[in-house]
Amino acid sequence: MRLLRPAAVVTCTAAVALSAVSVLAVPAQAVNVTQGGSHTSTFAVIGDVPYGDAQLVAFPAMIRQINADPDVSIVTHLGDIKSGSTTCTDAYFEGVRADFDGFADPLVYTPGDNEWTDCHRANNGAYNPLERLAAVRRVFFDRPGHTLGRHPMHVADDARAGFPENVRYERAGVQFAALHVVGSDNSLVPWTGQTSPTAEQTAEEAARTADVLRLVRETFARARAEHSPAVVLQMQADMFDPTAGAPTAAQFGAFTPIVRTIAKESARFGKPVYLFNGDSHLYNADQPLAAGTTWSTFYGAVPAANLTRVTVDGSADATKDWLRVTIDPRDPAVLHWERVPYAGL
Repeated sequence: MRLLRPAAVVTCTAAVALSAVSVLAVPAQAVNVTQGGSHTSTFAVIGDVPYGDAQLVAFPAMIRQINADPDVSIVTHLGDIKSGSTTCTDAYFEGVRADFDGFADPLVYTPGDNEWTDCHRANNGAYNPLERLAAVRRVFFDRPGHTLGRHPMHVADDARAGFPENVRYERAGVQFAALHVVGSDNSLVPWTGQTSPTAEQTAEEAARTADVLRLVRETFARARAEHSPAVVLQMQADMFDPTAGAPTAAQFGAFTPIVRTIAKESARFGKPVYLFNGDSHLYNADQPLAAGTTWSTFYGAVPAANLTRVTVDGSADATKDWLRVTIDPRDPAVLHWERVPYAGL
C-alpha cells in the first residue's frame, strides 16, 4: 500500500524483528556524523530528478540545500537523471555531471532506466540503449573506485568486470551496496520495433544481474563477518511497485533472481535490512517480502519480514522534499528518516 505524506518534515523509524516490522513516527533528533564505528551518521537520498527544464533550473538550488545540512556526510542519487520522454544526449549527461560535482559530500549515483534503457524511444533520440549505457559509464564513472561530488570517497567496485557503478561501502558499521537494477523489467522491455528482447539486450541484462547477485551476497557476507547492525541496498528499480496491480512476468519477471537472493540473504542475516529505490516516484515505506504478501508470492521468495523498502519522492514530486536518513547502531531499528521539504522551489 502506498503511504502518502504531506509536504512537511516526516520522521520515520523501522522497528524490525523477524516476526514483524513496522514504520513508526518519532521525533526528529540531532545527530553527530562520523564515517564509521558505532557512532551515528546521516546521509541524504534523492532520485528521479531532474525531470524537465524547470527541474534542471532548480537542481543546483536543491543541491545547495542538501549541502547546507551540516550532519549529512554522503548523498545517494537513485537514478533517472531525466524524464522518460526527453533526449539522451551527451550534452545532457555532461550537464548533470557538472551539477553532481556541486555536491559538497561524496555522491553515490546508481543509473536509472531513463538515461539508457529507454533511450530507444523516438522521443529520446532513437539511440541504441547499450551505446547510451557506455556513455553513462564514461561520463559518470570515469574514476572507478571513487564516488562523485567535490570530496569523493573510495568505494569497492567491480570496474574490472565492467560494472564500475556496482559499489559497496560502509558507514557507521552498516554495510551499503548500490546496485545497478533498473525499471523497464531490468532493461528487458523490447526496444522500438522489436517484439522481444534482442540477443545483445538479453546478454547485457544477464551479465549485469550476475554482478548484482555477486555484490548482494558479498555485502551480506561482510555484514555477517563484521557483525554489522544493518544492511542498506540502493537501486533505481521499484521491484514492488504498489501501483502495478497484479504483477506479471512481462513487467517484473527479470527481477526474480534479484528479489529471491535479497530475500534469502535478508532472512539469513536476521537484522534490519533496508532497500531504498526510486522509479515509482511517490514516497512509500513497506515490508513487501513479509510472509503472505503479493510480492513474496509472485517472486516465490522466502519471507523476509526484516526487509523494509523505502521509495523516495521523484518526478513531479522531486522538488517537494529529500530524504534525510540517520544511522544509529544503538537503536534496534538502526535507521530512521525524515522527509525534508525544499524551501523556495
